[in-house]
Amino acid sequence: MNLPNKLTLLRIILVPVFMLCMYVNFPLHFTIGLLIFAIASITDALDGKIARKYNLITTFGKFADPLADKILVLSALAVLADVSQFAINGIIIIIIATREFTVSGLRLVTAEKGIVVPAGIWGKLKTAFTMIAISVMLLWLAILEIFSNSGDSWIKADSIMQIVCGALVWISVILTVISGCVYLKAYWKYIDMK
Repeated sequence: MNLPNKLTLLRIILVPVFMLCMYVNFPLHFTIGLLIFAIASITDALDGKIARKYNLITTFGKFADPLADKILVLSALAVLADVSQFAINGIIIIIIATREFTVSGLRLVTAEKGIVVPAGIWGKLKTAFTMIAISVMLLWLAILEIFSNSGDSWIKADSIMQIVCGALVWISVILTVISGCVYLKAYWKYIDMK
């Protein structure tokens, strides 16, 4: 197994560790969860770059890398919906999951016809904003965990962060819908409905 595939596998393994840290209440559990999410996110950036640079692209990587990304993002959103006061609910998770399944299915259909569906600018924006939104929420939970006994100023800051994080999440949702529609429009002709 080459290095990019090991990094992808590590990302998948880190997801249950991240979830455990988020759910089990121990000192600095949100902070450790943030660090694990950051490590997993870094492996996402590294595995593809290394695979392309050193021509280490494999069938496993093509399959597992996008799967690992989806598992990481959807798990993080589900956990944040459960353990935090941020404006994340089932509707948001369903919208994001539906787009991910739709684009993955579209890629499967077009692959059978020898067509590769590359990541477009809207997909990259969607991914960036979603990762930023999750990272900001995790960072805020870690900050509250560390400094929550410092006084009432954190209560006001928490109200502001709820709005900021809510806005980031909804920007991610809007970009998710736009990118899904862009992919469908561009590749719908390859879906045989006869």
